[in-house]
Amino acid sequence: MTQTLQAVRGMNDILPDDAEIWENFEDIIRDWLRGYGYRPIRLPVVEPTPLFQRAIGEVTDIVEKEMYSFEDALNGEKLTLRPEGTAGCVRAAIQHGLAAAGGGGRRLWYQGPMFRHERPQKGRYRQFHQVGVEALGFAGPDIDAELIVMGARLWGQLGLADVRLELNSLGSAQERASHRAALVAYLEEHRDALDEDGRRRLHSNPLRILDTKNPALQEIVEAAPKLLDHLGDASRAHFEAVQAMLHDAGIACHVNHRLVRGLDYYNRTVFEWVADRLGAQGTVCAGGRYDTLVEQLGGKPMPAAGFAMGVERLLALWLEGGEAEYAIARPTPDVYVVHQGECARRLAFRAAEALRDVGLNILLHCGEEGSFKSQMRKADGSGAQLALVIGDDEAAAMDVGIKPLRGGGAQRRVPFAVLAEAVLDVLHGSDEDHERAEPEKAGQDAGAKDGSV
Repeated sequence: MTQTLQAVRGMNDILPDDAEIWENFEDIIRDWLRGYGYRPIRLPVVEPTPLFQRAIGEVTDIVEKEMYSFEDALNGEKLTLRPEGTAGCVRAAIQHGLAAAGGGGRRLWYQGPMFRHERPQKGRYRQFHQVGVEALGFAGPDIDAELIVMGARLWGQLGLADVRLELNSLGSAQERASHRAALVAYLEEHRDALDEDGRRRLHSNPLRILDTKNPALQEIVEAAPKLLDHLGDASRAHFEAVQAMLHDAGIACHVNHRLVRGLDYYNRTVFEWVADRLGAQGTVCAGGRYDTLVEQLGGKPMPAAGFAMGVERLLALWLEGGEAEYAIARPTPDVYVVHQGECARRLAFRAAEALRDVGLNILLHCGEEGSFKSQMRKADGSGAQLALVIGDDEAAAMDVGIKPLRGGGAQRRVPFAVLAEAVLDVLHGSDEDHERAEPEKAGQDAGAKDGSV
């Protein structure tokens, strides 16, 4: 017996019921981003490995442990399934002149799968999906604040009331170097208490030690030197301006001096939106400013900022709170076509296409023919407003039966030549009948309230 193959662990199928929820969510996302002037960009799933090594940083968990990298068998090129989207978006902007100096700012967004080789658990998968937003060419604190306010607006649209904002500033490279020296000196004093990962990062990436989840290290990192104390006047003014604009927008935030992010390209403002309902994997949106990345990847110096949202985590929150139900529109056909007999099958096929030509959604009974009774059960279960009924008698006369499935009404027979017009009349008539019925019902309800019969 042939062994049944399964999906790769941590890479999940999205079945029709869930895929429809995803599509509704994506419609909300598109409208939301359009409202802020962001334009879509579509990026390759596979990129050169050096792109991520240069952008993310060699001494990061993503590059060291999590990337799916391989060598192209044809030319030996080192390639990687993208673990995040910012590096690829900046690469595309440089390659195609979107990040050209003097070209004005660019607001771009993308969505799609990302890949990281890590232990699958709730909210964390090896293939996961992100919506990424990148603002290229904007230097002021206003774009930082706008990116954060955008998130708050989306949470409101999704009905998510328990997503909180954490904020920090990483300053400039020189300010981080000053803080780094103080941090290394402090951690050296506690070297014996550090875990293996902390000792390994002590001189290569000490900032990441501040983000440790090891309970035994929490007291040590809490007392560590704070980067905010090393900010110069310009960085401090930028950070205070961001906070002032958030205050003006009515958005509360917690300044978390241990928030450093896991990617080396960030500077100045960094932020995370966190939902405690998701437990340890509670970050649903994270980002910040990365003013040096364009130059780092070969472009001319250009300020930039952005964020990425985890789609699976956001959908889990949306569904768990019951807020998604109103937005999930299950597709239903307008008409279900039933038929019996070879001539009827051919006319049914033509009838379905004729109705699609006028913009209707049609479900044609296919496969095993079955009785009219069994087909009508399927027609009723489909949610369609009407059934087309075609037997060989109708086919011989080039007629089609139209049977209302909702709200009663008799079946009638019309010539195939006027089928589309007749179906549209019935469907529109049903809408008008419904609209007339609503005021009548309202009048009855009002009468009941004032005591009349």
